[in-house]
Amino acid sequence: MDRLFFALGSLSAALAVALGAFAAHALRARLEAPMLAAFETGVRYQLTHALALLAVAWACTRWPNGATRASGWLFVVGSVLFSGSLYALSLTGMRGLGAITPLGGVAWIAGWLCLAWGAWRQ
Repeated sequence: MDRLFFALGSLSAALAVALGAFAAHALRARLEAPMLAAFETGVRYQLTHALALLAVAWACTRWPNGATRASGWLFVVGSVLFSGSLYALSLTGMRGLGAITPLGGVAWIAGWLCLAWGAWRQ
């Protein structure tokens, strides 16, 4: 499990950096300021939670339990829902996609709580 979360975190970080560069160079002239800001928010939070996945990989070696593993999956789901919905919203302009974003935030909060619980109960 530790290798899987480390790989997912590394790939997510690489994707976030690439998307950040894409936003800075290709989207800056094409998107209105609020949509560009939403895209950049997705990148920022994706990168933060990519690093969190690296921490989960380490935590899985130190405190191998269901809560620690659940935190990793919640970070993955949160990234897809939160950042993915912001990317899609920014690129398509479909405002309804914004309703998905909070679900990703809830997954991230649950992930942090699971990570804390996983460390605490060991």
